[in-house]
Parts: sequence; structure tokens; C-alpha cells
Amino acid sequence: MTSNPKKSGGLTMADENAYVKVRLEKMNGLRARGINPYPTAISPKNVAGKIAENYEGWPNDKLSGVTERFSLAGRVIANRLFGKAGFLRLRDRTGELQIFCEKKSLSEGEFELYREIDIGDFVFVSGPLFRTQTGELTLKAETFQLAAKSLRPLPEKWHGLSDVEIRYRQRYVDLIANKEVREVFIRRSKIIQLVRDFFLKRDFLEVETPMMQPIPGGAVARPFLTHHNALDLDLYLRIAPELYLKRLVVGGLERVFELNRNFRNEGISTQHNPEFTMLEFYQSYSTYEDLMRMTEELLAHLAKSVTGGESVTYQSQTISFAAPFKRVSIDSALVEIALIPEKILGDVDFLKKELGKEGVKLDGSEGVGALKSLLFEERVGKKLIQPTFVTEFPTEISPLSRASDRNPESADRFELYIFGREIANGFSELNDPVDQHQRFLKQLEVRKKGNEEAMHLDADFIRALEDGLPPTAGCGIGI
Repeated sequence: MTSNPKKSGGLTMADENAYVKVRLEKMNGLRARGINPYPTAISPKNVAGKIAENYEGWPNDKLSGVTERFSLAGRVIANRLFGKAGFLRLRDRTGELQIFCEKKSLSEGEFELYREIDIGDFVFVSGPLFRTQTGELTLKAETFQLAAKSLRPLPEKWHGLSDVEIRYRQRYVDLIANKEVREVFIRRSKIIQLVRDFFLKRDFLEVETPMMQPIPGGAVARPFLTHHNALDLDLYLRIAPELYLKRLVVGGLERVFELNRNFRNEGISTQHNPEFTMLEFYQSYSTYEDLMRMTEELLAHLAKSVTGGESVTYQSQTISFAAPFKRVSIDSALVEIALIPEKILGDVDFLKKELGKEGVKLDGSEGVGALKSLLFEERVGKKLIQPTFVTEFPTEISPLSRASDRNPESADRFELYIFGREIANGFSELNDPVDQHQRFLKQLEVRKKGNEEAMHLDADFIRALEDGLPPTAGCGIGI
């Protein structure tokens, strides 16, 4: 019985090793000829995208009048050799450009080097621009230098890397092979900068709070445990910055935000990573309703800035970020979408039975509020495609939220759902230290019943609240 050979980017391991061997031999041959396969001081003056932008519409007669000699460096992604001449395609961070190499325009050593170039190598070229007979803007190489030798073949002949495991384990290969992935990284960077600008223009202060904490808090989640050798002290990687951000508000920083990493010792999938970036922001003298409007404004601004409009197409669905977003209470959602009769929403036995049908395991610590929330996750959340604020979450599952004056069983809290996923969680902050202390004690009881995600009691945070937290609302959004 034989096993299938492992594949990497469409090649078997044996194939890949053979290619690596050949390229190693090439590299050693270059060294023997006095050519450094990994030189330094490579300084291109131009980039492919800017050249294309500035000269794409120019005809050949106009290009011939350009006296500038352009220099580019980048990865070779295609090469067509025709005896004494050839075309290669060069990619840098801004785009791609065709390069023409011919024997009569290069030195003998440079042309021989060009002939030995492999797909994936980095090269440095310089020369004038012209347009080929097919009309493609091209740089004619008058100098040619190897900038870095690639020892591994690129995946699947540039038809795109499709092996999901390789794409996530070897992200660098995914970036090389898939243009759309690079664009996601670029958009993400732009989004983070736009988020910063959004809050800075509204008089928020960007801060950083501790990553290692003696008591994990600010969210309902399992933490990672680490150890500080010098102090001989167990610490937790933070699950959320919330309690430290609210300490800053106590200290007089009335508007703060943080863009940083959180760590949650939970499952892993393409939609959830144990290490992820979170935006959290807090604004004094505001309510959760104010932050719903701010969140609408933020997301609409990001959509317009990144895509040019308020609508985004995702997995064949058009998502509109035009305000106002739909608003629905958790009870109304269970009635209208999950079709649960309103009169039995508070029936514990009924809720447990329905959760049993969904395969949800209970630990016995759940009250009515927690049961309703779990049923919402199973039967409602996944169906909320357009941006929807879900409000009036049970106070039972909102230990840091202010209870509603109208109904103490409900919290002044919202969650934002888009395409069936929770994107944001915000609420009016609980600033009553006595109430907060009692909430923490209830969380400890839940932990004793087996819920490892329940919160710890943070005595120092209670002390901070005793110094006075002004009316404040906060929100967290996953990046």
C-alpha cells in the first residue's frame, strides 16, 4: 500500500526537491563566476506602477523623446527567451512591467545571466521605455543584475495557489501567488490608518494598555497563561483591553481608543483566530446609542474610502453600509426570525429543549438570559446579512454593561451583525462600583459551576470605579 506524495503548490515533494537541487547548483555556479547571488546596495529609482501610470498612453514616437533611463527591481514572474533576445515580466510592490532583454544591448556576462534567470528570482534592470509591436509598454534593459536568487519554484505556474493548508501555513507563498490576497493586505493597512484618522479627528487619544495581565478581564473568553520568570508570577495574555481603558477614563482621559492584539484560547478557523486585532474605543458622556451612530458613521466612512461607495460585494452578496442600520432587540429577533412564540421566550425548559436540538451542550450555569442568547446565536445571528444592531441583551450575560433603567433584566448594550457574524459589541458602561462588585461575584459562581470563560474578580478595577467613572460608553470592533 502506497501513500500519496505530499504536495506543495501543485508539485510533489520529490519534484520540489529536484527543482531546489537544480537551483542550488545554479547558485553555486554563479558564485564560482564571481557573481554574488545575494548582493546589497540595490537602489531602484522607479516603480512599475508609477511608470505605467505616467506613460501608459504614450505612443512610441513620444516615448523615444524621453531621455530618462529608468531603473526597476522586482521578482521575475514570467520569462520568454528567443535565442538572442527575450521578454521577462517583473513585479514590484506597485505592479508589473514587461522587460526586454537582448544580447546586443547587454554585456556578454549580463545576457548570459539573463538566460539563467529562474521564475521567482529578483533582478535589477535599467534602461529606456518603448512600446512593442503589440502595444505593450516595455523597459529595454541596458543593465541587468541579479538582486536575489530564489531556490524554490513558485506555486502552480502562477495560476494561483489553491491548497488551503499551504495558503494559511505559508502566508508568504499565498501573497506571492494570489494577487487578491496582496490587495486584502493593502486594504487592511489602509483601513487601520483610516480608523486612526477617524478617531484622532474626534479628539480621541490613542493608547496602549498591558498585554500581560495578572487578572484576565474585559470579555467572556478563555485566556492563554504565561509565566514571568523574574517575578515567578503567572500572567495572562489579555483577552480584551477594556478594564484598562476604563481605568484611563477614570484618570481623566475622556476619549480613548486602542488598536492592538487580543488573545483568546479558543477554536481556530478561517473566521476566528486565537490571536487577533481589536479596535476598542471609549467616550465619556455618551450612551450605547451614541456609539451605535458612531459605529455606523465609521463603517460607512471606511467603505467609501476603500471602495468608493457605501455598498460592498462579499461572497456574491451586496452589503450596504448606508446609515441607518437596522435595529432589533434580541427578543424581537427570536420572535420574528427564529419564530419563537413570545409567550414562551422565558420558559427555561423550552429553551433548553430547543438548544438540545441544535446540539448545544450546557454546563448548568445558564439562566434564562444566557439560554436566549445561545438560541439567538444558533438560529438568528447567522441569518443577519445586512448590518444589523441587536439590542437589549440580557444583563445576565453582560457583566460589564449598565442595566437599562426601563428593564433591569436587559442591558444598555448592542452587538452589530454583518453577513451572519458578530462584528462589534458595545454598551453603556457600568460605573456603579457596588453593582460591578456584585456582578463579578456572580461570575465567580458561574465559574464554580464549570464555565471557564466566566470573568475573574478584579479588585483593582473595582477600586478604580470607586474613584469615579463618568457616564461612558464603549465599543469593540474586530479588525
